Amino acid sequence: MGAIRLGRGVVLRLEFAHASEPREDAVMIVRRLDELEGTDKATTVANGTVSVLRYLLRDDDAGFSVSDVTVPAGTDNVLQYKHHIEANLVLEGEGTVEDLVTGKTHRLKPGTIYVVYPKDRHRVRAEKSMRVISIFNPPLAGTENHDKDGGYPPTPPR
Repeated sequence: MGAIRLGRGVVLRLEFAHASEPREDAVMIVRRLDELEGTDKATTVANGTVSVLRYLLRDDDAGFSVSDVTVPAGTDNVLQYKHHIEANLVLEGEGTVEDLVTGKTHRLKPGTIYVVYPKDRHRVRAEKSMRVISIFNPPLAGTENHDKDGGYPPTPPR
């Protein structure tokens, strides 16, 4: 089980069925925003429409990855992560997520979490610029970018 402090007293607790066992030599990880900006952990995805700061990745051996994602207002992306489970907690902004199988649309605003599984083809639209904490299982390696189907390839082995 992992616990992530998101600020303002919000703690996100996650338990993953596929989490890896911690290494015996694992030590506490502390990373700050200012340490990530301007590094290879700051990137864009979704054809350059979304900015991402990747706080935790596969090689950190936490069993999941954590990214701080900025989705600009007006962004409209169709996505499907065929090899991952993704949990998204909206911290700022407003938009919608639409299940493209059922046609059901859900409002996104601060305090909303949505989780997509490998079969969930979905559309995310940002009406106001959104800031989202995104957690992937299995964890991302850090070099992924969206393919033509709006997903990431399987996380490669080390």
